[in-house]
Amino acid sequence: MESGAKKWGFQGKQGLEAASTTTVRGYINLLMGNINQDNCLTVVPLGHGDPSHFPSFRTTPAAEDAIVDALRSAKHNCYSTTVGTLPARRALADYLNRDLPYNLSPDDVYLTIGCTQGIEVVISILSRPGANILLPRPGFPLYEAWCAYNHLEMRHYDLLPEKGWEVDLDAVETLADENTVAMVIINPGNPCGNVFGYEHLKKIAETARKLGILVIADEAYDNIAFGSTPYVPMRVFGLTVPILTLGSISKRWVVPGWRFGWLVTSDPDGILQKSGVINSIAGFLNISSDPATFIQVC
Repeated sequence: MESGAKKWGFQGKQGLEAASTTTVRGYINLLMGNINQDNCLTVVPLGHGDPSHFPSFRTTPAAEDAIVDALRSAKHNCYSTTVGTLPARRALADYLNRDLPYNLSPDDVYLTIGCTQGIEVVISILSRPGANILLPRPGFPLYEAWCAYNHLEMRHYDLLPEKGWEVDLDAVETLADENTVAMVIINPGNPCGNVFGYEHLKKIAETARKLGILVIADEAYDNIAFGSTPYVPMRVFGLTVPILTLGSISKRWVVPGWRFGWLVTSDPDGILQKSGVINSIAGFLNISSDPATFIQVC
């Protein structure tokens, strides 16, 4: 301690470092930090996960032109509303309404700073003392990081490789109890690359309804589906169980740095409104940042 100084009244947040190191970025930063800088060998970043860094992957000129036009108009240099601009939310609702047995409205759409902020929102609002959440194994590590930060107990169910990485629904029923708030599914799958079929998604919805939990559907890779199984959005089953859908333009448009995503509530029966989840989403966004306005109008 410095001579004459009193005891300092601040310190770093305990647990944050441990939570952050469980993310993909945390692991990569740890590995890169331990590389011998005197070694002349080239390091190939196999964990990069950003195709925009490579010249063979580039977004469409139409998207670039839309950004340029929005900036040059000088009409979109203002703050956005906390839930996102109405035209953007309306356009996204209309787009997501395709093939749904009910209609989403702009009020069901919340714009976020990429899918990452969507994960932050849903984990934060569902966390309460004693609660737990069901996560896929293998899955996307950011869920674990936010659960650890919010002290939300994690219970992992397995994906079954012999069944095309389908959810082990028997395990889901075994793991869940009266304190389980939600289960996360990632479809198309990350990191497995699988695509859940309609019938399996239906079984997931029915299981969640039986357990009284909502489904968080991470669909960051929506429509990037290969093989014979077509992509089906989980929100198709919103009449069976409340769905929170997370998505973004990062993957399909190859623009992860634009940081534009969404959180969509699919719940025609109004269960999320009655339980206070809707108010919690709006409240969280009131105290956080929102995506750049000029991105929203494109």
